[in-house]
Amino acid sequence: MSDSKFESRPLSVPSGRFARMAKFGGLASNLAGTAAINGMQQLAQGHRPKARDLFLTPANMRKVADRLAHMRGAAMKVGQLVSMDAGDMLPPELAEIMARLRADAHYMPGGQLKQVLNANWGEGWLKRFARFDVRPVAAASIGQVHRAQTKDGRDLAIKVQYPGVRRSIDSDVDNVAALLRLSGAMPKEMDIAPLLDEAKRQLHEEADYAREGHYLGRFADLLAGAPDFVVPGRHEDLTTENVLAMDFVEGVGIETLTEAPQAERDRVMALLVSLLFRELFEFRLMQTDPNFANYRYQPETGRVVLLDFGASREFPAAMTEAFRGLMRAGLAGDRAAIRQAILEIGFFAEDTAARHQQLMIDMFEMSMEPLHRPGAFDFAENDVALRMRDAGMALGQDRDFWHVPPMDTLFMQRKFGGMYLLASRLRARIDLREILAPYV
Repeated sequence: MSDSKFESRPLSVPSGRFARMAKFGGLASNLAGTAAINGMQQLAQGHRPKARDLFLTPANMRKVADRLAHMRGAAMKVGQLVSMDAGDMLPPELAEIMARLRADAHYMPGGQLKQVLNANWGEGWLKRFARFDVRPVAAASIGQVHRAQTKDGRDLAIKVQYPGVRRSIDSDVDNVAALLRLSGAMPKEMDIAPLLDEAKRQLHEEADYAREGHYLGRFADLLAGAPDFVVPGRHEDLTTENVLAMDFVEGVGIETLTEAPQAERDRVMALLVSLLFRELFEFRLMQTDPNFANYRYQPETGRVVLLDFGASREFPAAMTEAFRGLMRAGLAGDRAAIRQAILEIGFFAEDTAARHQQLMIDMFEMSMEPLHRPGAFDFAENDVALRMRDAGMALGQDRDFWHVPPMDTLFMQRKFGGMYLLASRLRARIDLREILAPYV
């Protein structure tokens, strides 16, 4: 669809709490009005439309995507997560429209950027730089990245947070949840309070650039002996709660590897899957954001560049060991042990209906199929993802099964799902069992 193309442009971020609430209110009224008109038209034609179908139209989804892209901050971040998690489950026209939220966001005009940097570095900060590119090299939901050279010779990537993001997180999350309720996309009876609380906590952490800088350093130390990876160095003298300064590292989008030789695609994907298992079982520290933009590739060196550690999450030893037990049970094909491990992790409870427990166990065994096949698993020639999606949709639509698992597992699942999508995009062939073996 030609009108679904997202065009990044300079656009001021609404930073006031009331200004953001007003935009949400206006959007909700607009959607409700459009749905009412559509409903009356369908009733006049003898149809009995569902509220969900009236709200989740291409036109309404386009309005939502445009408004969230304008607001940025937590509003856009939640929209990104919804579009990434549910993208394959949405009708193609809606998925295409929501995909714009995963593209580069609009960016701050020069005047607003200057105000943010004045507040963080003090007036006169430009004297420290030989060059500072006002047009960002990347713009996302929470901040944008500029390339700069200091007068002492450092080539830097400067990540600048949008104004008002931190103050608006709680209200943005609540307002997006209200929109989902209004649309009928979420069951009214479902208690999503734990999810909303965790989303707020996670977004507050991602908005703390001093915290991200800490984990940037942690991963640099953990991967110091891994020559296939590059982690940018952190520059403390220019890092604040709202600005993160790090080395500028050259690289191209990881998706460009789709045109690389099969052997190179396989090698890079094996590196990333191996890193995933190291994060879970060895580091007990995982960068949980699977956005492809967080991975770059250096064609001249073959190294993978790792970016954006705002969503880093530490896991307790008990949870890591529970997942180790689950993987062992899955490899052994022991359904009783699988059930016990899933119960310990919290994917379902003792009082969960037997049929729902069996469906969850079936889905897990389905996810283990690539590990049971001998040799390399071909991500381009399989239907496991489709069957998993269909099973997940069937379970999710069963209103008798509303269970929110522990938050750590949701973030971990997101990372695993993102790696699966990337491997499928690269049409990689890797021996998953061989990579997992040292950890179980």
